[in-house]
Amino acid sequence: MSFDLSGVGLTHANGTVALQDIALKAGQGECLALVGPSGAGKTSLLSVLGTALRPSTGRAVVLQSPLPTTAQAPDRSLRARIGTVHQAPPLPGRQRVVTAVLAGRLGQWPAWKSFASLVYPLDIAGARAALARVQLADKLFARCDELSGGQLQRVGIARVLYQQPDLLLADEPVSALDPALALATVRLLVQDAAARGATLVASLHAVDLALACFARIVGIRAGRIVFDLPAAQVDDALLHALYASEGEVLPTLGQVSVSAPPPPGEAAARAMPLIAGCR
Repeated sequence: MSFDLSGVGLTHANGTVALQDIALKAGQGECLALVGPSGAGKTSLLSVLGTALRPSTGRAVVLQSPLPTTAQAPDRSLRARIGTVHQAPPLPGRQRVVTAVLAGRLGQWPAWKSFASLVYPLDIAGARAALARVQLADKLFARCDELSGGQLQRVGIARVLYQQPDLLLADEPVSALDPALALATVRLLVQDAAARGATLVASLHAVDLALACFARIVGIRAGRIVFDLPAAQVDDALLHALYASEGEVLPTLGQVSVSAPPPPGEAAARAMPLIAGCR
């Protein structure tokens, strides 16, 4: 079992309830997508799985390690086995891309090697190979502040690919990419996880991309799980209820609005052109 959440709730210090009674589990090697309106709790859920936030209630076990609900910090070795792709990667502007990628293994290396690599990159070939997978090999020695938002997202992905974590968490990892590159990048994450037997949990704003590339879809709204289903069983009625009831449009790669319920089967039809490229 990769993770098992039971009755997990999360309340921030200001009293805002982010998650309520979350029950979710995934076996090692599963790939699932989180979808739902803005503010639904997707990022909070990823933060709990990534040990960045401690659950206020319930029980959470990640990679066979129970997460503390007190001020006790999670074990460093556990964090080293979890990789996170952020929507806006926290990369210092003056840092070189090669250093940013190699930082993926700082938690796995001994202290002397981690410090040495910050001064002089110790695995240039490994960093270059990871960047090549996201079509950025030519940016190996560029500074991060020289890159576009989409390039920075791909550097963050290259860092996680270099890390090779057992649990890979991706929070809107392709929001700054064009549709074709977004498809290729999500497909890369899914294929990498599958090849290594790692677990992938991705929050995606583009619903058709989630339907096309993931076998399992989890819908979240107002901090609760609304549905947890195979992609083939996620129909237009479910998606319309998840989004439109809160005045949102159903987000797709082409930003197609569903202010009125779409014809039956339209969600699956929109995803079909992408499915051949993802599965």
